[in-house]
Amino acid sequence: MNSVRILCFVIAAVSSYAALAYRLFQVRRSWRDTTYRTLMVTLLLQCLTFTMGAVAMGSDSFLGVGNLAILVMHVSAVAFCVSAQIILLRWATDGEEAAWKTRTWLVAGIALNALLIALFFVADGPGRPASDFNTGSGQPLVLTYLLFFIVSQAIPCVTIFRQCGRYARMTDNDSLRQALRMLRVAAVVLFLYCLARTVNILTAAAGVDIGVWQLASNIFSAAGILVLSLSLTIPSWGGWVAKLVEWARSYRSYRVLYPLWRDLYESSPDIVLEPSGAASVSDLNYRLHRRVVEIRDGWRDLRPYIDRASNGAGGAGPGASEESRQAYAEAAQIRQALQAKRTGTIPDDNKDAGGDFEDRDTDNLTAEIVWLTKVASAYRRLGKAG
Repeated sequence: MNSVRILCFVIAAVSSYAALAYRLFQVRRSWRDTTYRTLMVTLLLQCLTFTMGAVAMGSDSFLGVGNLAILVMHVSAVAFCVSAQIILLRWATDGEEAAWKTRTWLVAGIALNALLIALFFVADGPGRPASDFNTGSGQPLVLTYLLFFIVSQAIPCVTIFRQCGRYARMTDNDSLRQALRMLRVAAVVLFLYCLARTVNILTAAAGVDIGVWQLASNIFSAAGILVLSLSLTIPSWGGWVAKLVEWARSYRSYRVLYPLWRDLYESSPDIVLEPSGAASVSDLNYRLHRRVVEIRDGWRDLRPYIDRASNGAGGAGPGASEESRQAYAEAAQIRQALQAKRTGTIPDDNKDAGGDFEDRDTDNLTAEIVWLTKVASAYRRLGKAG
């Protein structure tokens, strides 16, 4: 079990230092921003927490004082929670409200840390085995110390969860909204850590061995800190990732449309709007838009050869949705129409060449790309089946 604890600790520590390093690269252009400075303090406290955790795992004393690393870890964790709460206030509120709430959290954090320090020394923390601060070992003062520490972690989780939902609905900034939603997830996971840690302490005090379930608190802690590190940095990289995801989605559509476009081009070479290679390879949106228009034009050229009576919806499978069945039906009609055009066969009940895309909204490019991608996927599967 100790190896799992170490792994969870390493995950939390690495994510903390990675977030700090990422934000340090922005120090020149952001240092005058109060929110940025508060964020840097938050990340430094987060790193300090896990640095002291590493020291505590490797030695029973720090600076010559027994279990001092554990105390510093807990005190910095409380300060970290307070700082994270202040970050949320600066993200979501302005003016006097943020100021007095910040003062309230600072006073509460200072008071709680003073209480933890007092309890630590009253309970003879320097003279106790380090294991006592893991489960309490049934010692009333140590149990009180640990329960106060857990409460200090749980309360910010609850307040952050409640506030993030309201603030996310208020903001118009997409990346900030994503950060708030992710911060809400982190609050839930870290609250589960607090519950699991409480169960560990109370069961140990009652003499109940829960075995491997003791690791639940370590897993929740590592997962929560990982999500929290992402949420505290997402406002600076969220937009870039969103653009990357959108580019990947467009590139996938561009590739999926190729087999359908290729066969339509071979049937009607005039649909090409400009010579191959005329557009920049990096201009994916333009190339995708052009491919959609060329597919539309090729589809219109085929309408005299499309047999209205043909229906390939069965290729979608028995449990397919109505839209999937429509995509397969249109793909089958295109495949049959291409064959009919090659042989010069015009069906008696064909589609009017002057018609359009029936009930499809061709003015909505995004919706048209999604629809044509489904048709192209069905077209490729029908080709493989044939």
